[in-house]
Amino acid sequence: MLDTIRQALTQRYAEPHRAYHGMGHIEALLQGQFTHRDLIQDQRAVMLAIWFHDAIYDTQQPDNEERSAMLAGEMLSQAGAEPALIESVQRKVRATQRHEWADGDPDTAVFLDLDLGILAASPEAYDRYAGQIAQEYNWVPEPAYKQGRAKILQAFLDRPQIYFTPALRALWEDKARANVQRELAALRA
Repeated sequence: MLDTIRQALTQRYAEPHRAYHGMGHIEALLQGQFTHRDLIQDQRAVMLAIWFHDAIYDTQQPDNEERSAMLAGEMLSQAGAEPALIESVQRKVRATQRHEWADGDPDTAVFLDLDLGILAASPEAYDRYAGQIAQEYNWVPEPAYKQGRAKILQAFLDRPQIYFTPALRALWEDKARANVQRELAALRA
């Protein structure tokens, strides 16, 4: 089951319009899952959510998360996965639309935190990430991109905390806020 799914998704993550949301991102999340495996109850659900969460990625469409969740449902059903696993994966994928933890599942919180782990990277790695995001939106006029990106970043700063999991918040919150504030200042300069 997993090999067929992995092969199909690897092709999607190799699409040429992906600068950040490609296999490097998936591999980083899988490494994060391994590193923080003690925080996760259902390893399989989180691993599948990692694989599916950006399976459909088109910066000109507003429903990538929903379409990725539907793809997860189709592929996992065809592979014979149990309904509870499919539903768990789909909830996690859908949660990435706004990066809001609303389902009460601690594994969703960890998954969302891992997905935003890049915000707490070294300044150099963060700057690479920010450049890759800009590249994925290169069809947007620069003033509109800066305004939209600033709005997204400000929304993260306006939260009481970026990370939901206490252990990951302790590791990453301060670094993430510093990186996001730095990018925000550059966008507004």
